[in-house]
Amino acid sequence: MSRKHVDQKPVTASIKSRPFIIRLGKRLRGTLNKISASQSKIPNAPIIPASLFPWTHRLTENWQTIAQEANAILRHRAAVPPLNDISPDHARIAGDGNWRSFFLIGYGYEVPENCARAPVTAELVRQIPGLNSAFFSILEPGAVIPRHRGVTRGLVTCHLGLIIPDSPENCTMQVETTDCFWEKGQWLVFDDSQYHEVHNRTDQRRVILLIQVKRPMRWLGRFANNLALWGIRRSPFVQDARQNLSHWEEAYRQAEQNEAA
Repeated sequence: MSRKHVDQKPVTASIKSRPFIIRLGKRLRGTLNKISASQSKIPNAPIIPASLFPWTHRLTENWQTIAQEANAILRHRAAVPPLNDISPDHARIAGDGNWRSFFLIGYGYEVPENCARAPVTAELVRQIPGLNSAFFSILEPGAVIPRHRGVTRGLVTCHLGLIIPDSPENCTMQVETTDCFWEKGQWLVFDDSQYHEVHNRTDQRRVILLIQVKRPMRWLGRFANNLALWGIRRSPFVQDARQNLSHWEEAYRQAEQNEAA
């Protein structure tokens, strides 16, 4: 694998614009989250029943195939980027490099090469109503994701367990005061805007399919949420990440070529 791509520093060309964007986002987040909560058609609880999202059934039925595609991608795990290399904005929570992300779709932008590497999964996630992002989330043994919260209550985060440690109760996520763990072929759905943290206290890797979808809301909530996501999609937060992914795509392609040689 060519190290010149893996070692390349994340894009920071738009860093000067971040302070204003961050201040504006933080100023508006509380208001937008209140709108999302008041307009929500589903509970505002930290943990949300997966049954409220009918599309989850089809992915559950195909979870073993999805897991097989994820496992094939892990053949070149070193060429799957750590999240902090994709998005420098995540450096605080993913700075140890033990959280890797193989993106199929991010904020509505497809990664065609990755979708081709996981064709069944890609086709299944394309059919999800209100899809924002879909990727394989890879957590290494001993990894810790410190307490944090997501950008907006307008998105709901859904985890499908694929490759889970033999002692799943030692690989946990706490959402506010609720402790949870992943199980193979099972969904864990939660409000990402609530504080949460993750600890993998095992010597095995944890792999899930992470899906983010728009929260079901009444018209005012949908309008405000779509406007907010429109801004996020065009911000350096997303656009720099897209450019960083292109560098890692070359690294993954090189790893595949080396395997075939």
